[in-house]
Amino acid sequence: MDGAAREQVVLTDVPSLGGLYARAAAGAAAGAAGRTLTRRLPGRPGRRSGVEPVLPAVEHVVEGVAVDAPAHEAFSRTVGAPLREGARGTEAFSGYLHALAFPVAMSVLTRGDFPLPVLGMVHLANEVEHRGAVTVGEDLTVTAHAERLRPHRAGAQVDLVVRLAREDGELVWTGRSTYLAKGARVPGPVEDGPRREFVPPAPTGRWRLPARTGRDYAAVSGDWNPIHLSGPSARALGMKGAIAHGMYCASRALAEVGVPAGTGFRWTVEFAAPVLLPGTVAVAVGDAGRGPQWRRSDYAGWDPRRGRPHFTGAVERLGP
Repeated sequence: MDGAAREQVVLTDVPSLGGLYARAAAGAAAGAAGRTLTRRLPGRPGRRSGVEPVLPAVEHVVEGVAVDAPAHEAFSRTVGAPLREGARGTEAFSGYLHALAFPVAMSVLTRGDFPLPVLGMVHLANEVEHRGAVTVGEDLTVTAHAERLRPHRAGAQVDLVVRLAREDGELVWTGRSTYLAKGARVPGPVEDGPRREFVPPAPTGRWRLPARTGRDYAAVSGDWNPIHLSGPSARALGMKGAIAHGMYCASRALAEVGVPAGTGFRWTVEFAAPVLLPGTVAVAVGDAGRGPQWRRSDYAGWDPRRGRPHFTGAVERLGP
């Protein structure tokens, strides 16, 4: 967290992602019209007017968000995550908790005062701390805000931070998602680290993803972003074709790691080349001790023909 003071905006319910994407599309259309108008009216300030973009100093909050059993089971089945029984009942899969909270994060991105275009954003990375077991059937409070607007070599990047807490205030899950708005410009030095050469490890599996993969994941996550649904809808937003959700790939890899029930863990993923659908992904999941002795697993997915990475990440135990 960056420690900035933020106004709380309490939402009455988890917003619909379909409505949020419609709002983003309307905003994109209005922005395009505004840029056209700016070009036609000499002297009117445009995007390069020198005004520094600023993130809204707010956090959106939704209380009483249920970890719904049928929705959790459908999500887990789609990404291949087994249902795990803990001390208090079925434990919620961490990928599902990301999907549960994602609409609240999207409601921040689609605010009228958010300075970056939402449609066409590229998902760069995720970092999650799954601090304690969340039981299916629990009610959680979801809080989301944006921070760390900064330059990227291809545009501007921003972090969306989400927190999940129990009704008594205990923080059980935090997630940081980093997104890139291509072509956007913000002042400051580019902080990207050195590019690391990817050497494909020995594969432990292969995913054959049909064309419907994006629609299947959208049905259980609510993320109906057009870039994942069909070739025409993806190409309309500048993609070569429909691509798999990054969080589908990350969740499926996490499911294959098999974190023991009742274990707190940290989970990271970096996304590289998108997975075009239909497609095949070679996968490697490291095995640093199964069962109670598990400490850490590294994972990767790549194009088996070209050797280009799609995603890399790690899962490691929190605490002793």
